[in-house]
Parts: sequence; structure tokens; C-alpha cells
Amino acid sequence: MTCISRRSLLLALAAAVPLSACDEAFIAPAPEFEPLDYSARQDGRHVIPAVPIEEVPEVFRRQAVRYQTDEEPGTIVIELDNALLHLILENGHALRYGIGVGRAGLDWRGQATVYRTAHWPSWTPTENMIRRDPSLERWADGQAGGPRNPLGARALYLRTIRTGRDEGIRIHGSPEWRSIGRRASAGCFRMINHDVIDLYGRVGVGTRVVVI
Repeated sequence: MTCISRRSLLLALAAAVPLSACDEAFIAPAPEFEPLDYSARQDGRHVIPAVPIEEVPEVFRRQAVRYQTDEEPGTIVIELDNALLHLILENGHALRYGIGVGRAGLDWRGQATVYRTAHWPSWTPTENMIRRDPSLERWADGQAGGPRNPLGARALYLRTIRTGRDEGIRIHGSPEWRSIGRRASAGCFRMINHDVIDLYGRVGVGTRVVVI
């Protein structure tokens, strides 16, 4: 009769144990992305000025991060209080960008979908915006897209789930890169132009947006 050592028996039993616990503990490495070039660039007929990204706090620079959420990959999750936008990826990760958010009293939380996208969009201030800042009256009929336009190089137009309407909420670029991380907008979500171009290339019409 063959004798089996205690050590051999334990090894055999260990090999027979399902690896589900190990699988659950496994953390997939963060995906790698090509670094963005924040130097001046030609974009269509416009030139996007350079951004000194080293002057932007590191937390607000584009980066892949671990992110736990029940939202599906491809969803945009915005953390209003932290001024951060996350594009949800596979395996518990997200591509994170710093944003500028609405000033006190002008912020918005809820759920929406992207129903329209635009390159170098035109911008028209609302009546409320003109009331708060009469100098905007000169743009009452609209300001053409360009480097000085408040909507920047790209815009994602949102339709809220609650009303099914466009309530003027946008995710858009901005020439005011120093406003990233701050409460500075009239309710929209601002991004560095280089960042919004990157995000624009990864999402499209129908993208779900959750603001928490």
C-alpha cells in the first residue's frame, strides 16, 4: 500500500480548491494610453493654444485609475464635488479627466444622454446669462466657433433623463484651462480643449452620463 505524506495530501487538496477567491482578489493592471500632447496644435482651420499642463494639479490631469461603479463601460460618470469626469472602462478602471463645474447655485446632478456632438460649436448665451452679465448681449445671436468661443473645440450636448429635454447642459472644451478643478461655469462641464478632443473620440451619441 502506497503511503501518502501529509504534505502531499495538503498540496493535492489545495490544487482541487476552486480559484474563485483568487480570481476575485485579482486586480487587473490599469490600461495604458498614449500620453496627450498639450502643445499648440492645428485642428481644422483653428489653432489650439498650448496648455502648460505642469501647472494643472496632477489630480486633474488625464489618467487611467481604479474606479468602482455599477455603471456599464462607456458610461460617463461625473463627480461634481471633486470636479472629475470618468469614462468607465472594463475591469474596474476609468479614464479620468479634470473638469470645471457650475458655480454655486448653477450646478446640476442627475442622468442624461448625449444626443448631439459638435466640432468647434457655436455658442449662444441664455437669457439668464445675459441678465447676470449684460456684456454678453453682443452674442445674443450667437458666437461662431473658434479658440475664443466658451464651448471650445468640441461639445457633447445632453438631454436629461428626467425631462427628456435639452436643458442647456454641455460637456465642452474651454480656452480657460485655469478654471479646471473650480466652480466656474454657468452649469456646464468644462474641459481642457486637448482633453475634450480625446474624450470626443471615445464616445458618441447615445452615451449615458451620470452626475453625482
